[in-house]
Amino acid sequence: MSVAKDSMKTDLDVTALRQDFPILHQEVHGKSLAYLDNAATSQKPTAVIEAINAYYRQDNANVHRGVHQLSERATRAYEGARDKLAAFLGAGDERSVVFTRGNTEAINLVAQSWGHNNIGAGDEILITHMEHHSNIVPWQLLCEQTGAKLKVAPINDRGELVMDEFSKLLNTRTKLVGVVHVSNALGTVNPVEEIVKLAHANGSKVLVDGAQATPHMAVNIAALNADFYTIAGHKMFGPTGIGALIAPTALLDEMPPWQGGGDMIRMVTFEKSMFAPVPTKFEAGTPSIAEAIGLGATVDYLENVGMDNIAAWEADLLAYGTERLSQVEGLRFIGTASEKASVISFVLDGVHPHDIGTIVDQHGVAIRTGHHCAMPVMDFFQVPATARASFAFYNTREEIDRLAIALDDCKRMLG
Repeated sequence: MSVAKDSMKTDLDVTALRQDFPILHQEVHGKSLAYLDNAATSQKPTAVIEAINAYYRQDNANVHRGVHQLSERATRAYEGARDKLAAFLGAGDERSVVFTRGNTEAINLVAQSWGHNNIGAGDEILITHMEHHSNIVPWQLLCEQTGAKLKVAPINDRGELVMDEFSKLLNTRTKLVGVVHVSNALGTVNPVEEIVKLAHANGSKVLVDGAQATPHMAVNIAALNADFYTIAGHKMFGPTGIGALIAPTALLDEMPPWQGGGDMIRMVTFEKSMFAPVPTKFEAGTPSIAEAIGLGATVDYLENVGMDNIAAWEADLLAYGTERLSQVEGLRFIGTASEKASVISFVLDGVHPHDIGTIVDQHGVAIRTGHHCAMPVMDFFQVPATARASFAFYNTREEIDRLAIALDDCKRMLG
């Protein structure tokens, strides 16, 4: 989605949808809550909360192990969530979905399993300058362990990936490309289809960090053709403590387990263990059962709302927010890519971002301030931190107006 483009029409009834999110109907410092920190974590609809509650009230049992009715019901719900997620993301085979504790663990799984088997001294891993720490640190650790080198593709002053420089950095030593689909700090939507094609033509595998993409746009992983795609449940209106790695089953079959324990085995003796097929061999121990079931309910909810409707309304919010906040004296945007999701990062002359967050909170408006776990991005723009407003489909123009008024108050007080 782009600020420069006209917003798509949508039939989304935002007022009605807001009733599905109980947390939104409260006061903060005597003001009605305006929650604009969705890139950090999104709020959960009643349907998701009730699905988790129902599991604990009615079906609480371990999965895959028991033959009693509760265990069988829990297993059906858990595996049903995997089926729903595979269909929702266009992954095809449900066995390609590996549940993890979150997006970060999914990336670490790839680094420690596939990476250790396929990357060695002198090899290169190519990432971008706009990555979240979760798509930097695992590769740094792998490089330290193997002797590989980490390369970084540059961005420009708008916060866009410089594709010519990215292409030049691809070479015969590049074993893996790691790229964020949507930047959490800038909102930039990367040209992942082009990146995948270039990397594959070079013989490199591609991991796409989709944590910030799946809440905002329809994602078809099979069409994207990335080797690894990672998601975070709590970013897409689901529970915390659940995420997924999605990869072709043939590729997962080649990867060794990265954790050992119960459920991921076929047979164990003191001499040797034989492992279960994918995806089970990557899900050692008791999984996050309630959270996975909650994520399945999230998929049902999002499909009912419609991802195209969500994208259209958020495009409207982004365009309106960009125009409205540009009227705040002394405000400078950080990240002005032509293709953006619903994230607006900014600084305010004479006011530290942490002070912005504190004052805005007194107005009942929740935004994020800091480096957003993307310190290299802050270094590039030569700022210690930014303030960030990030929108979801339950947000409104009126909430953006309240943010603008609160920022004017910041300027009066501290600017």
